[in-house]
Amino acid sequence: MSQPQSAENKMGTMPIPKLLFSMSLPLMLSMLVQALYNIVDSIFVSMINENALTAVSLIFPVQNLIIAIAAGTAVGVNALLSRNLGERDFEGANKAAINGLFLSVLSYLATAFVGGSLSHFFLSVQTNDPQIVAYGTTYMRIITVFSFGCFLQIMLERLLQSTGRTICTMITQATGAIINIIMDPILIFGIGFFPKMGVAGAAVATVFGQIVAMLLALIMNLKVNKDIQLHFSSFRPCAATIGHIYEVGVPSIVMQSIGSVMTFGFNKILLMFTSTATAVFGVYFKLNSFIFMPIFGLNNGMVPIVAYNYGARNKKRIMQTIKLSVISAVCLMLVGLSLFMLIPDKLLGLFHASSEMLAIGVPALRIICLSFLFAGYCIIVGSVFQALGNGVYSLLVSLARQIFAILPSAYILAKVFGLHAVWWSFPIAELVSLTMTTIFFRRIYREKLENL
Repeated sequence: MSQPQSAENKMGTMPIPKLLFSMSLPLMLSMLVQALYNIVDSIFVSMINENALTAVSLIFPVQNLIIAIAAGTAVGVNALLSRNLGERDFEGANKAAINGLFLSVLSYLATAFVGGSLSHFFLSVQTNDPQIVAYGTTYMRIITVFSFGCFLQIMLERLLQSTGRTICTMITQATGAIINIIMDPILIFGIGFFPKMGVAGAAVATVFGQIVAMLLALIMNLKVNKDIQLHFSSFRPCAATIGHIYEVGVPSIVMQSIGSVMTFGFNKILLMFTSTATAVFGVYFKLNSFIFMPIFGLNNGMVPIVAYNYGARNKKRIMQTIKLSVISAVCLMLVGLSLFMLIPDKLLGLFHASSEMLAIGVPALRIICLSFLFAGYCIIVGSVFQALGNGVYSLLVSLARQIFAILPSAYILAKVFGLHAVWWSFPIAELVSLTMTTIFFRRIYREKLENL
């Protein structure tokens, strides 16, 4: 089968700095727009009342879980597809793409069933406040039952990234996020002909933006992405291809899902003191997305380059990509550290923070941001593990950081020293992550890269 080779030739020949930033910058910009939408979404919700903000914060683990399943599966597809292109196995690349979309549909169906059935239960085990439970149940049901937009958007965008078409991904992600930002106040407060929907309006705006982005990404894959062909007429699930996808994808899914477990557990610890602390924690995640999202965009641009050049057995280009990505991520994290240290009150003020919320949140942000010093390096190297087919290393680091470090240390600090000390669990956990990431990278270098 004859196919254009521009994307894979670019990943194998273009100078690494130009290649990395040409692939990553569009993704970083679109991720920044998504981060902005996350922040704006919560700002509008906070205008309803603090309970509405708390309810959305309690649903964050569910949203994180949906993204974990979608993005983790897409990571497996991305790594396999890019490696196949590097080896010039175009039939394998097509199989990876089509089976990836099939898995996204199955994941959606399971999410819609579970989320639609257990929303009220999920909220009621966290709080007895009837208003928070009502807000959260409505929000969760909408984002799970209509999550097909999220699942398919992420997968279709990863197909574009895998073939080097990151400009297309920037357009789809930015379009979805901008639509969400526009629709938020219209649906939450009832502007024009639209009814006032409150928290439900925020959820509807979110899924509507995702569905539009999904449709746009599908069109671009069919019309622009010539390196893969999405033919479904004779499709049959391929067990071998699905196995290869989940070999990398399952550790990534579990790794990102661990974040949902950590957030749920951390919220339970904070609720021992006050629901305002939970709102602070939710706001922190919205704010840190403005720092972390560009690094995830950098990651998404880096993974296909590393995977392609590993398939092509080009050690020099792999190491150049890793070094430049780490330096860039650390610089971004230092910007975030400065903002959280210097103007935490201004950041919290965006969410109409009460005096109690400011009293808890200002020291919290200044303590948590100390973990930024090492997070950039750990995120990049963790994705290198996935690109090289060793997603288990990333899983082990994430387990150690978020389950065996953050939660136990947070609980002990809460019991012994009180609420103000809980936040130190983040810097403690990041030191654990730094140590393990470095040990695993040295091992994978010896096993897979040293003798290329």
